[in-house]
Amino acid sequence: MSIFLNQLGIVNGLGRGCGAVCDAMLAGDRRGLSERMTLVRGAEVPVGAVTGDLPAIDARHRDRDSRNNRLLLAALEEIREAVETVIARHGSERVAVVLGSSTSGILEGEAAVAAHYREGRIPQDFHYLQQEVGSPSEFLARELQLTGPSLTLSTACTSSAKAMISAARLIQAGLCDAALAGGVDSLCRLTINGFDALESMSEGYCNPFSRNRDGINIGEGATLFLMSRDEGPLRLAGWGESSDAHHISAPDPEGVGAEAAMRAALRRAGMGPEAVSYLNAHGTGTMKNDLMESHAVTRVFGKDLPVGSSKGMIGHTLGAAGATEAALCWLSLHTDFGAGRLPPHVWDEVPDTELAPLRLVGPAERLGPERSPVAVSNGFAFGGSNAVLVIAA
Repeated sequence: MSIFLNQLGIVNGLGRGCGAVCDAMLAGDRRGLSERMTLVRGAEVPVGAVTGDLPAIDARHRDRDSRNNRLLLAALEEIREAVETVIARHGSERVAVVLGSSTSGILEGEAAVAAHYREGRIPQDFHYLQQEVGSPSEFLARELQLTGPSLTLSTACTSSAKAMISAARLIQAGLCDAALAGGVDSLCRLTINGFDALESMSEGYCNPFSRNRDGINIGEGATLFLMSRDEGPLRLAGWGESSDAHHISAPDPEGVGAEAAMRAALRRAGMGPEAVSYLNAHGTGTMKNDLMESHAVTRVFGKDLPVGSSKGMIGHTLGAAGATEAALCWLSLHTDFGAGRLPPHVWDEVPDTELAPLRLVGPAERLGPERSPVAVSNGFAFGGSNAVLVIAA
């Protein structure tokens, strides 16, 4: 049974909506990393912030009002008409909501704690439900008056990739006819300073696969796919998951689990490595991830496959990263948007000889006539939680 990715709503540091995000992505635009946040230790770091006003959340959902859910609402507004058509067709109980997040509404929790420190009390408009990890899916289901399956997954950087996989399984099992699947995460001081404490934060632009790489940039954003059995422009052709359980934060240096997830995704898609046209790397710009991933990718795909990381443009969107980077693949392959033009790999072009050689995508590249429209998107998370998606026409 094919699971199609029928519609896409997206907002991140590159812009809002498919057209704006695709244009900025293909231009290798780094303006999405122009905002800065100050760390506890005083340094300023670039972040992939969404700028401008976000849609207001109805007073009926005041207990779920957060920047995280406003980002999610902004993504929904891009595809709301199509979503409501599907709900009317199948019924509210037959449409699922499956999302990934790691921050949820922690930003509002931080503000409440700061107010308590200053004034001795929690603000009256703060609700603990704002920062519950399940808040995004519960808010979205309530906003759309859906009564079908609703869940939020939190597996760090693979959260939303796993949400898409879970949504596909729900549809395949007949538990729903369609699903809103993806992820959302918003910037907050807890995350920024947590990564800094791990010595994983770059004070400049992140530099995936470069000899000069020194850490990540954090970003925010929301991605929502409308998934169903109804034929659409692209499909979730396969997926693979694995668990390294190597270390609480560092990847398995041999990349055994990463390789296993890539091979499992290809098997489920019924494809060999030669069928893939482009690989979106997890590509964080950290020393250990890039080293591991480069070797795992070349063991599976060889040295000639076009590879790139989007994190040099939008930063690492954490729980939203898996779905967001699958969305960039979707935009690249979609005939109405990228039409086979590939996202450039934005870096300083200084290779690291300790990494396995990758064919990193340059400006204005597109799929050659001999290559089919198939993209693989890698996701690797804390605790060795790996998820790989295959997007195909």
